[in-house]
Amino acid sequence: EVQLLESGGGSVQAGGSLRLSCAFSGFTFDTPPIIWYRQALGKECELVSSISGDGIQYYADSVKGRFTISQDNAKNTVFLQMNSLQPEDTAVYYCAAESATLAGECGIVGYWGQGTQVTVSS
Repeated sequence: EVQLLESGGGSVQAGGSLRLSCAFSGFTFDTPPIIWYRQALGKECELVSSISGDGIQYYADSVKGRFTISQDNAKNTVFLQMNSLQPEDTAVYYCAAESATLAGECGIVGYWGQGTQVTVSS
């Protein structure tokens, strides 16, 4: 059974940093790309960043230069280092695999964690 578990969310002031972790397990063959999404209250699910098994990274324009994705293959964990956080980064952050959004919602298609709340105050 595929499982993904996020941790590391919390509340910070604008300009602060947080590091999210996604521990995953249960993939039978090669691990697919791990993707970070976020969904703010009343807004559509947004793809934030992804990393493939061989380290190819993707970032949404809204987080380029501020967020860094990395992975520890030995520990089956993907990290999202978030710096220079702004109030507009406030959202529930999910890690997922073999996933897609549906009707603007996170968590429906593919494998998803339960999400971790990030709150940035001004």
